[in-house]
Parts: sequence; structure tokens; C-alpha cells
Amino acid sequence: MSKQGGKGGAAKGRKPQKPGADEKREDVLQAVVIADSFQDRFKPFTLNTPRCLLPLVNVPVLEYTLEFLASNGVQEVFIYCGAHSESIEQFIHDSPRWSPNSSVSPFQLLEFIRVNDANSIGDFLRDLDKRGYIAGDFILVHGDLVSNINLEAALAKHRARREANRDNCMTMILRSVGDQPHRAANARGITPVFVVDPTTGRCLQYEEAHPLQKEHKIDLDPVVFTHGEFEVRCDLVDCGIDICTPEVLALWSESFDYELPRKNFLHGVLKDWELNGKMIYTEILEDGYAARASNLQMYDCISRDILERWTLPFVPDSNLKHGQSYRRIKDGSYVEDHVVIARGSKVTRSAVGRGTDIHAGSSISKSVIGRGCKIGKNVRIENSYIWDHVVIHDGATIVHSVLASNVVIGAGARVPEGSLISFGVRLDQGVQLPEHPPARLSLLTADGERAKPDTKLVGEKGDGATYEVPLSEDESSSDEDADRDPAILQTSLVYSLADLNISTSSISTLASSAFYDSDEDTSFTGGSLHADSGPGAGAQSRSRLSSFASEDGAARFRSESSFHGDAVTGLIDALRADNAEPFDSAKLEFMGLRLANNASDAAMRRAIAVAFVRRAAELLRPEHGGLEPTKAAERAFTAKKGAVKFVKEVGVAGEGEKEQVEFALALQRALVAETKEGGIVDANRAGTLLAAMLQQLYSLDVVEEEGILAWWGDKRASEGEEMVRVKEKCRVLVEWLEQASEESEEEEGGDTEESEEEEEDDD
Repeated sequence: MSKQGGKGGAAKGRKPQKPGADEKREDVLQAVVIADSFQDRFKPFTLNTPRCLLPLVNVPVLEYTLEFLASNGVQEVFIYCGAHSESIEQFIHDSPRWSPNSSVSPFQLLEFIRVNDANSIGDFLRDLDKRGYIAGDFILVHGDLVSNINLEAALAKHRARREANRDNCMTMILRSVGDQPHRAANARGITPVFVVDPTTGRCLQYEEAHPLQKEHKIDLDPVVFTHGEFEVRCDLVDCGIDICTPEVLALWSESFDYELPRKNFLHGVLKDWELNGKMIYTEILEDGYAARASNLQMYDCISRDILERWTLPFVPDSNLKHGQSYRRIKDGSYVEDHVVIARGSKVTRSAVGRGTDIHAGSSISKSVIGRGCKIGKNVRIENSYIWDHVVIHDGATIVHSVLASNVVIGAGARVPEGSLISFGVRLDQGVQLPEHPPARLSLLTADGERAKPDTKLVGEKGDGATYEVPLSEDESSSDEDADRDPAILQTSLVYSLADLNISTSSISTLASSAFYDSDEDTSFTGGSLHADSGPGAGAQSRSRLSSFASEDGAARFRSESSFHGDAVTGLIDALRADNAEPFDSAKLEFMGLRLANNASDAAMRRAIAVAFVRRAAELLRPEHGGLEPTKAAERAFTAKKGAVKFVKEVGVAGEGEKEQVEFALALQRALVAETKEGGIVDANRAGTLLAAMLQQLYSLDVVEEEGILAWWGDKRASEGEEMVRVKEKCRVLVEWLEQASEESEEEEGGDTEESEEEEEDDD
């Protein structure tokens, strides 16, 4: 399937031409897919299968990556294979859509490239430079990318910059976090920090921050201060999408110690800009979805985002993989043909593959079930990922775990949160896996040898043993922080700092401040640190910016951004729940999150506003009832007993005018974010819903007319075109309140005059 010559070889097929053989080839859009990450984050699963072929909502991850490239007009694709290269090539050749021999393939050319002795992504790219396959601009991505972003505008800007100056060699596609409610935008762990010129988009410096680093600061290069203005952006999702010129490959070849695209290449090229003269730009997008399934936590986040349709059109019922037959049913679930769900069992907000049987009394929620699975009676599965041909016997419980193909779970067994059970493992009946640390089971050792079954762990009739996680990972370690390798944060399904011997107050990674009010006393604005380094900027500015976040301050930013995603998700789940359970339990969970993350009142207010806005917005959609805005607002606030009280006591958190204004602003900003995400058709409809929600809150005595009128006059309500458009739809409500207020004052004045006349008569 592949030719190998010298260091590596390309797969059989049309041989790529050398640059200059045909000048028209520069117009062909090419892409390079890195299909090997050289990491251990998905082990033990990747002992058997490469990361790019692991099932993500029952579709191999690589399918999403190739669909993204096809949707953006890529014509030639080069896939760099490392480990499990035969499996990747077999997958492509067996695919009716991607096979080079397929008549329906969207690509003119698809080639595999093997490099026998590659030890890093840098080795791949240096090898690519030697081959001379790249004739012009190309898109560099990883084989774990899920994105629906349209690159047309970014490509045009990149080409224009390139035409203006040949030293503009690369454009990185970044996604602004903002108030995004989807999970991938708020994932935790290692935070990329981009120093950007806000006028041109040029990237000036790149760093990484994480909770385990010894020094809680980032030192800015003095060269940064020679620019008129710059921003330190910690609120960006690095999509791993780069638009590159062939000069990028030459830069890799010149530095043989570069291994990683960001930590080594980007950091090094920017640091040595005066030496190499090459400039790198950013394209920061507000719309679209993009994330990499680069670790198990991101795998979890992206899976849930796909189920909730943030990745449209790449959702289950689009049936990306040939032969799939998903259809959407009630309760937000997706099922394929020949699925048997017995009477008395319940499936909610999940995906279930073909040939799966679910017996009576079982409950499956927020999970993905593969093909050919057999699920017995009274089984409970929550927030989990069950791959193909898994057997789960009666009475078993699976909570927030991953079970690979051909796993067998015995009757009454319990798999607690965070467990990872690899291919073919068997648990005997009644086995209770440990909760802390979460179990990680495999039939193989790290060397790929057959492991001796640990019967104390898996039971007498079980098969499998604990898989020992490697102590270090090259991607994230350094000599300085060798004893605090942040890779450990990304090797488990559940993000936890429990066993790392650090206190929460010492964590100071940088995160988005988009969750904070713009008038709070911070060095950040809109998720960025802005600095004017013109003539008026002196040593004091430099000193402040060299260590621009205190330990406690940065910890608060990180904690509150984490709080926002979890809090919004929990509240929406409670509002959606089709039961008579009061809102008290949701309130307790919310307040627990607040305490655990030390979230501010502003962060709580924003999370509550976003949750209720999203619930009201989805009630407008046909699949959720297609309600009119007035009815949608009413149901969002009143459907759950205790929700109104929660909004008043925790969301508004006071009877003063100021608190009411802040909550109204939070609702307005959340609705503006919905218009950008496609949750509501346009700003006019968003404004209509805002008016309905404010009127509902007024009727429920949550906010007073003075609060709404004060919000209307607040300058922050008119910052930005979208804010103005949304606000304008509330004019009728405001005029009605003003008129009612005037009539009330006239009546009070009339009563006073009558009282004075009566007193005169008495005299």
C-alpha cells in the first residue's frame, strides 16, 4: 500500500510534481494531515488503534478532519502516517468516499507518506520539505480536528498579506472563546497565550500557561513593546489549523531541534524574528466550531458538542460515515436502524448505533453507544462512551467512562467516573472498580505485551489489568518543570488536581476574562490584556506587563472560566428535565460549583443569564415546540418550581437598581452571543425575546420598572452594533413602562392636590 525509499515513501498513486513543473499548481489548494501525535494521552486505547481512527460519536475522528478539508475546497491531501500506518491506509482505501480510486472522492489526489524513523511532528515536516511536494499555500491540520469553519475569508486575507510581503509566511486560525456555551471552548488544562497586534493580527509572541508551573507569570519579549499596541490573548481556542507557505517548511528544516508546532516552532520563530525576518499572523474568528480531540477531556467535550449540534452540519443524522442511518428522535437522541429499545427503558440525549439491544428497565443518558452492543436489564449508563460490540449484563452501572470495543461488564458490576476500559477487557459479575484513582484497564502492557489478569481487580472470571501511565510526555515537559509535567492533566477523562499536592489558590493559568464585567477592576478587557506601548509607555508599564497576573488574580480568572461552562450546563440540564423535581437541587449544585471555584457575583450572574437565555432560545425552535417569544420566556422562567426565586435571589442578588441593571445587561449580552452562534436567527428576533424576558421578569416581581429603565439608559447597553439592534426591540416595553410611570406620578400628584383642598376646607 505504501512505497518506502530512503527515509520514507508515498503511497501508490499519481506522483506529485516538483515545484516549477507546472506553474498552475500554485493555484491548487493542498493540505497536510498529521496522523500521528507521538503522544500517550489516549493510551491504552491507542495501543490497538491510532487516535485519528478512534470513534467520536461513532465516526472515526479522521472522517471529520477530511470532511472539513473537503468543505473548504482542498484538492490535494498528504497524510503523514506514523504508528498504525497500515490501519490508516486500510481505512482510506476501504472508504467509498476517500479512497483514491473512488469516483466520488472530493480530492484530486490523496497520498500517504511514511517516515520510518520519525520521532516527532518536526521530523514529518522536515521530511516534507525535502520531498518538494508543496507548490504553494497549504493547510496544515492534525488528524483529530473537528471543525465546520469556512476558511474562504482567511485564505483571501492570507494571500493578500503574502502578496504584499513575501515574509508573511503563516496564518493561524484561532477561535474566540467569548461567552461560548459549548464545552470545547471552555476546556481546562494547558492554556495557549498569544500576544497579538490587534490592528494587523500579527502574532508577536507565544507562550503556554498551566496550573502546575512554578512561576506564575509570563515574561514579554522587549521587542513586543516596540509595537504601538498589543493584546495578550488568553481567551482563544487553538484550532490547530494553519495556512502555510513553503517557507514554513524551510524554517522547520533550519531548526532540527523543533518538535512541536506551537511550543517549539511558533515560539522559536517569533522569538528569533529579527534573525529570520518571517512574520506569522492570526485570524481570530467569532463564528463556527473548531476543536481538536487532542486528549480525553477534549474527546469528551467534543462528543457532547456534537450531540448538541454545535458542529452542524457534522452531526449524527448527517450520517458522515458510509452506511450509517441515524435519525433524530424525541429527547434529543439519535438512533440507527435495527436498534431495539425495550418498553420500560429510557434513552435521552444519546446516540445508539445499529444492531444494539437495550433491555427493559435500563436508562441511558448523555451517552454514545456503538454498534452491536447488548445492554441487559436495569443497566444505568450516564455520560459515557461505549464503543462497538460491548456487552453489559443486568444491573450494571457505568458513569462517565469510556469502554472500548468488545468489553464485557458482568452483572451488577459498577464502573465509576473516569474509568477507561480498553479493548476486550472483561469484568466479572459484582466487580466494583475503584473510584480513586479511576481505573485504567487493558489487556496489554505499555510495551504491547499481553498483561497478566489482575483477578483481584477484574474478578475471577475477568480479564485485564491496570495500565500504568508513562511518567512523562515529551510534548509538555521541560527541565524547569520536570517534576510538574502538565501532561498529567490531560491523560485522564476527568480533569482533576486532587493528587498533585497543590492548593487551588496557587493555580494561576491564564484564561478568558470574557466571563467578567467590563467595569470590574482587572488588567484584562474582553479576554485580552491591552497595552499601549507608544511614547507614553515607560518602565512602569513594562514591569506590570512582564508579570501581568498575580497568582490569586490569574487563579480567579481560570477558576471562573471553568465555573461558567459547568454552571451553564448544569442549569440548562435542570431546566430541560421533564420531571416535577423542583429547582432546589440545581441551586445546590450551582452554589457548590460557586464555592469550589470561588466564583464572583458577576460570574454567577452571567452564568444564570446565559442558561436561561439558551433555554428560552431553544424553545423557539420547532423541535422544542416552536413557541412564540412571550411563551418561550414564560416557560423558561416558570416551568420549574423555584426557578424564579433562584433568578431573583442568586441571579439578580438584590433589590437595588444596580443589581437589576447588571442582570438585564447579562441577558442582553447572552442574547447577542446567541445571534453569533446561530441559536437565534437574527438580532431582531433576539431583541424580541429579550423584551419578552424582561417583561416576564417584571411581571414576576424579579425586576422593577426603575431597573429596566435604568438599563435602557445605561451606555453599556448600546456598546456595539449588535447590542443596539437587540436593545432597540425593547423600545415598546420601555415606552410602556415610562408611560405607566408618568400616569402613576400624575395620580399621586392628583391625590396630593385633593388632600390639600380637603385640608383647606377643614380650615
